[in-house]
Order: sequence, then structure tokens, then C-alpha cells
Amino acid sequence: MSAPVVMHVDIDAFYASVEMARHPELRTVPMFVGGSSRGVVLSANYPARAWGITSGMPSTRARRLCPQVAVIHPDFDRYGAVSDAIEEIFCAITNQVEMVSIDEAFIDVTSALRRLGGDPVAIAEGLRAQVMDEQGVACSVGIGPSKFIAKLASKAAKPDGLRLVRPDDVIEFLHPLPVEAIWGVGEVTAEKLHRLGLKSVRDVANTPRTTLQRALGDGLGALLFDLSWGRDERSVIAREPAEHSIGSQETFSRDTDDVEVVTTEILRMAERTASRMRAQKMVGRVVTLSVRFADFTTITRTGTLKAPTDLTGDVHAEAMRLFRRLNLQRARIRRVGVRVEKLVPKEETYLQPALDEPEVGWAQAEAAMDRVVLRFGPTAVRRARLTRKAS
Repeated sequence: MSAPVVMHVDIDAFYASVEMARHPELRTVPMFVGGSSRGVVLSANYPARAWGITSGMPSTRARRLCPQVAVIHPDFDRYGAVSDAIEEIFCAITNQVEMVSIDEAFIDVTSALRRLGGDPVAIAEGLRAQVMDEQGVACSVGIGPSKFIAKLASKAAKPDGLRLVRPDDVIEFLHPLPVEAIWGVGEVTAEKLHRLGLKSVRDVANTPRTTLQRALGDGLGALLFDLSWGRDERSVIAREPAEHSIGSQETFSRDTDDVEVVTTEILRMAERTASRMRAQKMVGRVVTLSVRFADFTTITRTGTLKAPTDLTGDVHAEAMRLFRRLNLQRARIRRVGVRVEKLVPKEETYLQPALDEPEVGWAQAEAAMDRVVLRFGPTAVRRARLTRKAS
């Protein structure tokens, strides 16, 4: 039986990265997200970190360290929307996704490897490229045979990198690390280990389990011993959806009443949603359009297609029908989303072909586009209208 293949994805400096994506001028200057005179630093970019500014630091101290630092007040609605959109990207790879927090996740791709081409590095690079292309944020990915090793690998890959630790390389990768790298080792436990003369993971591994249990307690001592040898039986805990659905949403960098901008983004969301359905080999009939306005009120409209589909054109056409029925008059829009619900496996669905349907049509064209994107990245081929970025 082959070893599990687990990815840990960590969005680098998440809040700061989201702000830099919509304000590119902030990329090269020290910047943090948080309160300007009160509160703490929630996230700092790397130029700010060079000045010693770190997450959790009081904002007043951060400003003393770097008087010229740019301070951005947090926009939690935006951060939540970006996190949801990134989770949708993960779920297009496999349904074995565990969102640990707003900016990190474990993904178990063991059962999806063959379907995705068999190369975990290529899968991870494609994922990183898609997150950057769609959301403008960088992520670091660690790949290993367990959650513990994958998380350590993603830390080693920072910033904006990828690290693969194969099962045969676990000990070589793990043992030189300090004891603080082991899950469950905080300041107090680290101090206890140091008093025992244990500085590295190798030191812990070479200490009898019973000695660790006497010093730290039965449970923690046994856990640290197992982790020091790379043994971690914890599985990725996927969140069970109430109903199988796939969707995409985008928050505009500025509220807009430009119908052309909004309808272009609806097409982009329909394409993302349909491509993710095809990746999971699912089809659906129920299309839901969501629109959030500048005052944060949100409305949704749902329509049902005549037959299940995974084609962008079908999803887009229904989403646009729902949008036109809203009959909006220059309303300022903050976010749009397209979702297909009540999905069923494509192999269990019979699709009745039309008499005038060509032998080769959009289904074959989109399948070919999917293959190109999987091999060369999300920008390799796209509809001409979607070369225009969201405002």
C-alpha cells in the first residue's frame, strides 16, 4: 500500500497579501494590516518584517520600529471572500480538504493522484499558479506522507515556495530541526526538553519513550516520541457539505455599477465553477447567482436547467438570465458569485443528445481546454473576454 500524499497550503502573510493584490503599490514598501494607533498587527508584509514588525505586535510599537510603515485597516469581508474562493480551488482537486484557518489548509490527494496525473509536485504547482492567477496571493505548499511532515515542509518552503518530503527522506528532513518544530512543543515543553539536554528532533528520537513519558506525562511523551520518528496517524478531516455544490465568487477591488465589468465577472465565475465541476466529474441543474451590494446586502436567485450540465456556456447563460431579471438600475455591486448545486456524478447521468448537435462541440472543446490548463497553468488558454481583469 502506497504512503499517503498530504499537502499543507499556507497563504503567505494572508491579510497583507490580499491588500497588496488590490493595491500593488504596497508590495515594495513596509505595510501591515491592523489598527494605526490602537490594537495589534494582524499581518505584515516582508518589507515590514525586515524592520522587525511581526503579527501580534502592538501597532504603536510597530510604528516606532518603522515610522514610515503604511497601515491598512482590515477588511474582513474581503478576506473571508478570498479564503472561500481559495477553498473552492482546493475542492476542485479533491473533496479531502481540511481548512485549518482562514489562510491554511490540509489537502489529502492520495486518492486523486491518478486522476490528476500522478505527480504531486505538478499538482501543487498548478494549485499555486491558480491561486495567484485568480486571487493574486502567493502560497507555500508542503507535501509529505502525513499532516505533521506536510506542515513542516510548507514552513521550510516559505515564502512562496514548494517543498516535497518523500517517505524515504522523512528522517533526514526531520531530525536536524529544533525541538520547537514538533507539534505540541511550546515554550514550557521546550524548556523541559532543554533541561534534559534535548535540543534537536534527533535528540528526542534517540531518547527512550519511557524517559519522555516520565518527564512530560504519558500522553505528551508518547506523542513527541512518535512525531520525532515522523509517525503521525492523524487524517485530513474534510468538512461534509450539507449538499454537494461547487461555486466561485469574486469581490471587486472597488464597488462598481459598470454592467460590462459585472457581466464579465459573471462569465469568469461561471467558467471557474464549470471547470471545477469537470475536474470532479460532476454535473448539475440548479444554478444560483449571488450579488452583494455596496451596503453589504446580498441577494440570491436560483434557476433550474432542463438537463444536468458541466459546460461553461450553459452555466453562464442561466446566471446571466438570473442577473437580467434583477433589472438593476446602476446599483453599486461589491461581489458576484455563481454556484451550481445538487450535483451528481457525471457517469451516473444520461445526457440526451440533440438531433442537430455536432459530433464535436463545446464539451470536447472545454475538455481540451482543461487538459491544456492542467499542463501549462490557468492562463494558458481562456476566453478573450476574460483577459480583462476584475476591477
